[in-house]
Amino acid sequence: MRIHANDGLAASAVAALKEEGFTVTTDNVPQEALADHVNKEKIDVLLVRSATKVRKDLIDACPGLKLIGRGGVGLDNIDVVHAKSKGIPVINTPASSSISVAELVMSHLFTLMRSLHLSNRRMPAEGATNFKSLKKEYEKGFELRGKTLGVIGFGRIGQWTARYALGCGMRVLYVDNHATAEALELEIGGVSVRVPVKMVSLRELLEQSDAVSLHVPAQKDGRPVLGATELGWMKNGAVLVNTARGGSVDEDALLEALKSGKLRAAGLDVFVNEPEPRADILAQANISLTPHIGAATAEAQGRVGAELVDQIISWRESAQVKG
Repeated sequence: MRIHANDGLAASAVAALKEEGFTVTTDNVPQEALADHVNKEKIDVLLVRSATKVRKDLIDACPGLKLIGRGGVGLDNIDVVHAKSKGIPVINTPASSSISVAELVMSHLFTLMRSLHLSNRRMPAEGATNFKSLKKEYEKGFELRGKTLGVIGFGRIGQWTARYALGCGMRVLYVDNHATAEALELEIGGVSVRVPVKMVSLRELLEQSDAVSLHVPAQKDGRPVLGATELGWMKNGAVLVNTARGGSVDEDALLEALKSGKLRAAGLDVFVNEPEPRADILAQANISLTPHIGAATAEAQGRVGAELVDQIISWRESAQVKG
């Protein structure tokens, strides 16, 4: 069987799959040429991350595909329903990147509370000539300890974010339509402790939180989770971090909230028009920016690869039994 990982795959996973007898290729093929490549190379399994889109047209154009996999949590870049209607299973790796995304959230939070994103932009040009003024401008930061973090979406990533926040001495509120938890287990210094968390309504969360972290996609009808109304509920001077999906936040409303001073700052890892984010979003001074790297750590990609390997081997064994 032939596997093509169009957005790359950890070397350890490639080696493991080859040991199992698979032929594996990892060269990136442009979206417009991917169907021809899949058919020419007789690819059985197509693996992607977030860059490659596996829509109806690609699925229909590749009748030899037997399995589609995504190295990551969401499946919004894959037409899962259509794939399954064609008898093609779709797999993903929901547990692999939770820690990495949670750590990026905390990185943005620390950055925003101390204005590191602003200081880092100005120090190279002004540090030698305007040091005292910059020191005065950026010495009015805030600590995370004692603040309240609101987590919207309390799945694996949301819960790991909450664990890091609790470890920093923050209070955690959350909202989720499915998950419920009264406490989370934390391991501190080799000791497991149970720390309480509280589920509230979305409005309560936004009104009470000093910082908010999003871990859900846009709503099923395409509306953002946080629009102008919801951003208006947030505490004055709060900060917002979005590592979920660009459509989770109304970018126009967010810009207005940032420019008016309603929000202190925002941290964005995801954008509506990826891979070409809006210029005004990128130019807004009080936004900490990263290019969709939430899951992009060596550790996470190793876990992604291992999880995909296990699922692909299980799928092959199942297919052989059915055959």
